[in-house]
Amino acid sequence: MPGWALNSAVDRLLKNEFDLLRKKGEAHQLMRQYGIEAIPFTHPQLPVWRDDMFQYLGACVLHQPTNLEICGIVDDLWINKKNELFIVDYKSTSTSKEISLDDEYKQAYKKQAEIYQWIFKQMKFKVNNTAYFVFANAGKNRPQFDGKLEFELSIIAYKGDDSWVEPTIVAIKECLESDQIPPPAEECEYCAYRKLINQAQKSLGDNQEKQAYQTRLI
Repeated sequence: MPGWALNSAVDRLLKNEFDLLRKKGEAHQLMRQYGIEAIPFTHPQLPVWRDDMFQYLGACVLHQPTNLEICGIVDDLWINKKNELFIVDYKSTSTSKEISLDDEYKQAYKKQAEIYQWIFKQMKFKVNNTAYFVFANAGKNRPQFDGKLEFELSIIAYKGDDSWVEPTIVAIKECLESDQIPPPAEECEYCAYRKLINQAQKSLGDNQEKQAYQTRLI
């Protein structure tokens, strides 16, 4: 699918901002505003985990029972005085509504954070069950554009539960090794895409057959 250029730009700018504080070992004012007692985490592998080099790997662990490598690209990690890591994800939006994690499509955000929590636990880090979503909300009520967007930053805390991750990995392995193709699922975007492709190919084939028949009649 097409890239999210504006979202990626916001992510990069937020990383730059938090990196300045990472070097100083200081908390961001937004963290203090929300009463989060932590600072940006420093680690030699952080650029890899965040995929700063665009290698599309991130933080990876090998799940021994299935021999599947599970990878996730995190936006940021914070650490508290107990040496617990917090998974942090940056999100960009533009809405006048109150931002929450209750929307249907945002349920995937929660799963994403839980997978990251699971990965870093497998990497032997002490991970706090609370993840943080930093939302950058672009305002639309300014009288003129002036070639810039102004964002309001907020943080939403989410208590994750990664107990579903390992059973899902096992189920994925079983599915991959099965001789039975799973049935299409209504909520699967790829299944819907393939359905449309099949319909288009059938329609094209029917038209070609019809044109060939008309040619024979002529």
